[in-house]
Amino acid sequence: MNVYIQSLLLGIVEGLTEFLPVSSTAHLRITEALMHIPLDDAYWKMYTIVIQAGAIFALLLLYLERIVEFLHSFPKGETGDKTWLTHPISLTFFAFVCTSIPALLFKKWSDKNLGSLTVIAIAMLAGGIVMWVIDVWASRFEPTTNHVEEMGLGQAIWIGLCQALSAIFPGVSRSMSTIASGQIAGLSRPTALEFSFLLSIPTMLAATGYDLIKELHASKAAGAVGDATAHVTMTGEHWIVLAIGFVISFVVALGVVEWFLAWVRKHGFAVFAIYRIIVGTILLIWGRGLLGV
Repeated sequence: MNVYIQSLLLGIVEGLTEFLPVSSTAHLRITEALMHIPLDDAYWKMYTIVIQAGAIFALLLLYLERIVEFLHSFPKGETGDKTWLTHPISLTFFAFVCTSIPALLFKKWSDKNLGSLTVIAIAMLAGGIVMWVIDVWASRFEPTTNHVEEMGLGQAIWIGLCQALSAIFPGVSRSMSTIASGQIAGLSRPTALEFSFLLSIPTMLAATGYDLIKELHASKAAGAVGDATAHVTMTGEHWIVLAIGFVISFVVALGVVEWFLAWVRKHGFAVFAIYRIIVGTILLIWGRGLLGV
């Protein structure tokens, strides 16, 4: 397959799945396997990180006005009843810390299983079941928190700890873990989704930046010892492929976030849970035969 078409398709997949509760990691791994792209290739590792950045910038653009509002109202909040511990910016920070510490502690284990089809399949299947059960259960009760501004510190810490599962187990999905844990904590569907987006910004920026620095450092080290297989030498074609993936991911993610918010307000998360269960089951039963990995 033409490398530009590969980049176009991967950009679409990243933009479509990064903020949906279906795991962009799983879908990128599946797509790369179908295209016979080597998961251990240094360039494609860097490519995957860069196109994720495209989706992050789309979310930043969409939430820029909301973030500015939060910054202006810090620390007392719009209603004047918040403190530096309970303001949405603070809650996002505390949740981010609770995600980051377990993610760093289990980073080696997570990287080791990043390309494991079995781990991804189990995470997709189990996550779908958990998400469906929680969504049905939560729909029977009136949420106690209908706006991000109403959230408490305990809720933020709980959500942050649960989101760490997505960093530890490839295929869980940041969005899924944040939304499901938010519903358990009493957040309404739109509120759980909004906090999921807000928490995604520092989490993805930190994770993407860390991975990119690590890959570039590893590439330089490999070049110094003469390991051509692990050293990235950027050509004109490489830059074009990278740009295509980044731009497509950015554009597609812009549309997906707005659509996802509208969908959830009307329909909930059940359809995504069912999709995860179907994909996870297919991967477990026929994955190796279909993907050849």
